[in-house]
Amino acid sequence: MPTRRRIRFTPLTQRRLAQFRANRRGWWSLWLFLLLFGLSLGAEFIANDRPLLVSYQGSFYAPVFEDYAETDFGGVFPTGANYRDPYLARLIREHGWMLWPPIRFRHDTVNYDLPVPAPAPPSAENWLGTDDQGRDVLARLIYGLRISVLFGLLLTLSSSIIGVAAGAVQGYFGGRLDLLFQRFLEIWGGLPQLFILIIVSSVVTPGFWTLLLILMLFGWTALVGVVRAEFLRARNFDYVRAARALGMSDGRIMFKHMLPNAMVATLTFMPFILSGSIVALTALDFLGLGLPPGSASLGDLLRQGKDNLQAPWLGISGFVVLSLLLSLLVFVGEAVRDAFDPRKNVL
Repeated sequence: MPTRRRIRFTPLTQRRLAQFRANRRGWWSLWLFLLLFGLSLGAEFIANDRPLLVSYQGSFYAPVFEDYAETDFGGVFPTGANYRDPYLARLIREHGWMLWPPIRFRHDTVNYDLPVPAPAPPSAENWLGTDDQGRDVLARLIYGLRISVLFGLLLTLSSSIIGVAAGAVQGYFGGRLDLLFQRFLEIWGGLPQLFILIIVSSVVTPGFWTLLLILMLFGWTALVGVVRAEFLRARNFDYVRAARALGMSDGRIMFKHMLPNAMVATLTFMPFILSGSIVALTALDFLGLGLPPGSASLGDLLRQGKDNLQAPWLGISGFVVLSLLLSLLVFVGEAVRDAFDPRKNVL
């Protein structure tokens, strides 16, 4: 019988995990953040204008995964099936049934049956109301949360990799390379990021990957300073000198022996960098320089709340979700900081 191999952590890692759990606010914030993010990843199964499952004349269909024509359900036109159409819904109910998600709207679904002009207040059909184009606010919040967190994670990961590599090279070699790199960072950090975004948005249509690339070009400098300081401090330690004397290459010394020490500061800053990345995307969407029009966006919802003060549910919904998301990340960051603090002791 094959035996299961348990993952064994070092005593230092076990102490850090225990300190992280000891911060109850950060510990529960992490689980709540993972729960919200996990639910948003399955947004199509929570908020969709297509049924999850359709039974028609003894056959089963999954519209959430595949497109079907209206003629597949006894309709007239060979176009895509509109399951919210009363005519098609009646045909399906006569020969089967439909299993709908809890929210029968996508982020871009327009509710044409509103009893009042859009933006409509919360109702039994639209739990948090609609925006000024008749789209369900709750559905847009779920999809907007997903794209915001995914954008923040990709931006944080890519900028951290570049920043850690640049700080490691700069701190390890020092000397003239360090001096030239510092002058470059001073010039690069002084570039007007907002103006560059305005110029780029006037030339090309801003999209997910375009914004990610532009923000990454300016966001990678956040970790250079702390990683550089760690490498400057550790490059003259005895174990580094011994590795050099044994003929070990510079790359192996940097990324096998010195990088683990620098990752302590990196991991401490990453939750705060993630929250800053989410705020950056939200701010650009609020200014109209972010994702293309019609995309699910927390910033677009806040902008609509500013433009429609007579509909307070727009601004309040966006503010509550954004503030909750950022608060959870800040609490997680505080717990990570305490976990890597050697002065903290688990009670």
